[in-house]
Amino acid sequence: MFNLSTDPINPKSLADSLNDSGVGAIVTFEGRVRDHNDGKPVTSLEYEAYTKLALKEGDRIISEARKKYDILNAHCTHRIGHLKIQDIAVWVGVSAEHRDTAFASCRYIIDEIKKYVPIWKKEHYSNDEAVWVSSATDSA
Repeated sequence: MFNLSTDPINPKSLADSLNDSGVGAIVTFEGRVRDHNDGKPVTSLEYEAYTKLALKEGDRIISEARKKYDILNAHCTHRIGHLKIQDIAVWVGVSAEHRDTAFASCRYIIDEIKKYVPIWKKEHYSNDEAVWVSSATDSA
């Protein structure tokens, strides 16, 4: 499942939703807002999404991951709106019987989300104007 949220992400609650008796591994990824990028001091980030297409593409990616990897469950939540330093911008969680599968599928999901889901990132700086930046190759 993929979703967008204007509310802070609760990683414990999301990770708990992946657990069941067949799970041997749960791998999670948290992309956080950091205080710098390309040598510039960042004060906050702002995310916007084309909601309908973002949800469709995100669900497609999760579905592809289920087919490509032998995973039990997968979830991704991406924040939209204005985020402060250290907020979680994106969370991915995968459960599987084995750790290699969980790691590989979690990496696959975040990489595909960054490439194909229409979400845009604006960086706010302490010493410069805010700028929309490419998030396809950046870490959150």
